[in-house]
Amino acid sequence: MSGKIIRVDIDGTICKTNGFDYAGAVPIPERIEKINRLHDEGNLIIYWTSRGALLDVDFSRMTREQLKKWGCKYTMLDMNIPLFDEFYDDRAFNSMELDK
Repeated sequence: MSGKIIRVDIDGTICKTNGFDYAGAVPIPERIEKINRLHDEGNLIIYWTSRGALLDVDFSRMTREQLKKWGCKYTMLDMNIPLFDEFYDDRAFNSMELDK
């Protein structure tokens, strides 16, 4: 693989979600297009979410269906994002950067 490994959170990053209403999530097309371009450039895209972690519910099927419906290009879906309130990392950037 010549590209980067890029992990992308789903809720609040590529869609607007109200609380735990994942079924009612509304895609943000401009952000999805930017992530799709990164995929097309040869990067490995891993969508990463904690959907269902607090509720102990498996939302993987619904999430895959949403990603397909929204036209998301990706390599893998990881439903095991650790729960946190803040995340600090030297390689991380805020999802608002996708709006630039």
